[in-house]
Amino acid sequence: MDKMIAYCGIVCTECPAFEATQKNDDAKRKKTAEAWSKQYKMAIKPEDINCDGCKSQGKRLIGYCNICYMRKCAQGKPVENCAYCDEYACEKLTKFFAMAPHAKASLEGIRKSR
Repeated sequence: MDKMIAYCGIVCTECPAFEATQKNDDAKRKKTAEAWSKQYKMAIKPEDINCDGCKSQGKRLIGYCNICYMRKCAQGKPVENCAYCDEYACEKLTKFFAMAPHAKASLEGIRKSR
């Protein structure tokens, strides 16, 4: 499968929720739910771990992606991802980068190569 990079820069195809969904792997769903519950200090159940990736047109998106500002904004532009946006990096994206520096690195790499 080709690499799917979300609008925000997260590599969907490397996300454990995406991997568990694509492989229909209940053990990986359970492991991911336990890890994320600790990491984000909230109750996440294995049945919550279902995602086809940010750019999918289906309804299987992991929690926050359903209401994600960056996703909705990019879909409205439309741009392949935030690296291609004339307003890069907006305030919302910059705040997100503080929590997900790997996403920033992904988008910065795309910006340098275009």
